[in-house]
Amino acid sequence: MLLKILIVGALAIGLMAAIRDGRVLRDSGLLSSCSPVVVNGQADGSMQSCSKGRLDGFPDLTGQSCVLVSVRPAREEWRCAAPVVSSQKPTG
Repeated sequence: MLLKILIVGALAIGLMAAIRDGRVLRDSGLLSSCSPVVVNGQADGSMQSCSKGRLDGFPDLTGQSCVLVSVRPAREEWRCAAPVVSSQKPTG
């Protein structure tokens, strides 16, 4: 009985850690994500292509000095004054 409780507890902690990281939610399409646009074989961080998340919709990059360039049903493209750091973690 104690072994079952420990296994369930370990699985719960693992699941909480995976959700906290956010990669699982982004990869499953629940949260929005952005990636640099590849132009002439090189990724330019000043152009971002963002996909819509089911839970949070499209991301708003106006706070990072970006301007919305193109809107499609599943993607938005943004042009930014400076390259956007894609490895930002949410605070809190």
